[in-house]
Amino acid sequence: MTSPSLPLPARSEGWGVRLLAFLERSHARALAILVVLSLVSFLPGFVTLQPFDRDEPRFAQASKQMLESGDFIDIRFQDEGRHKKPVGIYWLQAAVVSAAEAAGVPEARTTIALYRLPSLVGAITVVLATYWAALVLLSGQVGVPARRAAFLAGAFMAGAILLGVEARIAKTDATLAACSVVAMAVLARAFLNRLSPLPAVLSVVFWLAVGLSILIKGPLLLMVGGLAAAVLSIRDRSVRWLLGLRPLWGLAIVAAITVPWFLAIWIKTGGAFFAESVGKDMLAKAQSGQERHWGPPGAYLLAFFGTFWPAAIFTAIGVPAFWRERRMAWVAFCLAWIVPAWLVFEVLPTKLPHYVLPVYPAIAILTAWALLNGDVHRRRPLATIATVLIPAIPLAIAAGLGVFAFRYDGTMLGPALPGFALTVGLALWSWLAFVRDRAVSSALLGVVSSLALSVSVFGVAQPLIPSLKLSPRLAAAARSLDCAEPRLATTSYREPSLIFLTRTDLVLTDGAGAAAFLAGGNCRMAFVEKRDEDAFAAHLSQTGLTPALVTRVRGFNINGGRQLDIGVYRTGREGASPPAAQGQQQDR
Repeated sequence: MTSPSLPLPARSEGWGVRLLAFLERSHARALAILVVLSLVSFLPGFVTLQPFDRDEPRFAQASKQMLESGDFIDIRFQDEGRHKKPVGIYWLQAAVVSAAEAAGVPEARTTIALYRLPSLVGAITVVLATYWAALVLLSGQVGVPARRAAFLAGAFMAGAILLGVEARIAKTDATLAACSVVAMAVLARAFLNRLSPLPAVLSVVFWLAVGLSILIKGPLLLMVGGLAAAVLSIRDRSVRWLLGLRPLWGLAIVAAITVPWFLAIWIKTGGAFFAESVGKDMLAKAQSGQERHWGPPGAYLLAFFGTFWPAAIFTAIGVPAFWRERRMAWVAFCLAWIVPAWLVFEVLPTKLPHYVLPVYPAIAILTAWALLNGDVHRRRPLATIATVLIPAIPLAIAAGLGVFAFRYDGTMLGPALPGFALTVGLALWSWLAFVRDRAVSSALLGVVSSLALSVSVFGVAQPLIPSLKLSPRLAAAARSLDCAEPRLATTSYREPSLIFLTRTDLVLTDGAGAAAFLAGGNCRMAFVEKRDEDAFAAHLSQTGLTPALVTRVRGFNINGGRQLDIGVYRTGREGASPPAAQGQQQDR
């Protein structure tokens, strides 16, 4: 390994280095601490955070409908086929909820935290597999202790904002990232040790990860890993190292995992699944910004400083070192893992932050190495200015949430203020440590600040903002229908979270349709958004029905970016006359 391009600052050895030296004494200790960091980062808000529209409740509702219908082949959202992603994540979610029901968990099918457990396990796996991948890549390198760098890389992933968000959302991306980093760690082993045969068990692990990733989200891992393998093969002018993965075994393993369901869904839908998932989902994302998720090239690079905070700042400072050492085999592997896939994502018009998550572990490994190698310090150009982002980002998040809560709920988020103060204080300490040539200590303080931010935002602040919880509040109102067969309808507010938290047969209609729906029988409830109430009232007058206004629910629809005012109307219970318009309290 070459020496850093600039001499190490005289005071670079601080308490952070000594702490890492203590943690690296055994794998068990390092892994145990990484699990603790992950749980502290990922668990706050795991239960209390409402189903996050729109994608999360779409996945959860489709899994719930599998349990309701007993059909575990087709994927449906209400009466429509949900033919965008393969079935893997739905099976995992349905298995968790089914086990919870068997264990006697009440209302398991509408408990979103149960559907999130595969994502939580996936995110923790990402952290631990990053540690493993770093050991594979850095073992035998001179100058930086591999276990120390591996722990720091895993800690960066545990503290990364993007992974923390995905750990709390019941969809594919945390689980896909887990498959990706496991597969890439084995691919790294095959590339770096190509003169010795790859153990058969690692070949099996690689192809299991590939097969599972295809069943979870299609060919994304094949793209990331395939581009990396192609670049490395061009670099070495040989593909022989790939034979160590035992491709024939791989075809058999991947086929055993994926072909049965793909064949079954082909038969079940007459090929409609593939027409929808490939023709209307995958190709649409390559041609235009699907579902308004458009972004220009460079959008991921700009978002990186928030999604990979706090490590992103140290990554930016370390880029010259990555480029300087690009000819080293392990650095070349990391760059091949990152750069081609990143360029593809930047070129695609559809932009969503989680698309680049599978390459973040490689970035974490490079960043940890650069820190411990002395290549990240205050004398780098613009380094001191860049590290101002360490305290600036949590300060901006705290201020933004505070303004939002005051604007829409009239609250000051008092219980969260000590946590925000601690978060910003730790981030400022991290910045000061960097300025004082304690780069490793600065990085560790940044991770701890990220944990404090997670607790403050997800654990304390978000439960105090009811305006963000329209669907849970409407679902609570629906539970007042105390009858055997309640019926529900909604007008303009049609978020998947409302369907998931209430009933699969929730009727989606307009103002006139809501009036007709209530006139159709007793024990019915309609959620009528304010802009639909004129048509609702006009059609009610024709029916002669006077439903009760149970409450009004006001809040902010994150997905639509609008403040809503929804009236909750009901008819009587089974066998009872419709109640007069009474009980018109307001639910704020």
